[in-house]
Amino acid sequence: MSEPAPAKLPFFAFIRHGETDWNAEGRMQGNQDIPLNDKGRGQARGNGEKLKVHLEKLSVDVRNLDFVASPLSRARETMELLREGLDLPREGYRLDERLREITFGDWEGLTIPEIAERAPELAEMRRADKWGFVPPGGESYEMLSARVEGWLVGLDRPSVIVAHGGVMRVLRGLLVPIPNAEIPRLDVPQDRVFLWRDGKDGWV
Repeated sequence: MSEPAPAKLPFFAFIRHGETDWNAEGRMQGNQDIPLNDKGRGQARGNGEKLKVHLEKLSVDVRNLDFVASPLSRARETMELLREGLDLPREGYRLDERLREITFGDWEGLTIPEIAERAPELAEMRRADKWGFVPPGGESYEMLSARVEGWLVGLDRPSVIVAHGGVMRVLRGLLVPIPNAEIPRLDVPQDRVFLWRDGKDGWV
């Protein structure tokens, strides 16, 4: 379990990209560049509307926020639809490679049942230690956490971030005291906005 992040971190909002067809099918996406589906686009627009209302309540000027996204297209499109919901131009954000999704290597594109059928021993090893397990040619959640921590320590201004489910899981583990074994199993909804403000986390 990592040490919780300091309360001095600036305000930020984190949004997971909207749904893709692979999400709906339960396929490991990782670094495959899968586009949003229609439901995912609706989720992105809805999150923009929710965030706009919440920021207005907090008297936060969106023009003073830093907008950062994963370079994968599902995160970029989510960011652009979100910015439209904030009455901002679609462009005007930057990309950070450290916010890419966890890499599943040779397993990308497969479902959990397909993995269990093809590599039952490895599937069992992953089930027993999802935090430390490294899939063939891939990355563990522990490795992902180190990558995201490198980004988090440099967060120095109020921000809006759009990235991925795995990134959100390890980010929460860096912010609050959650046992490592529980981090990969955290729920990360695609139709809600995660907030960090004054050293506390919450959802809208």
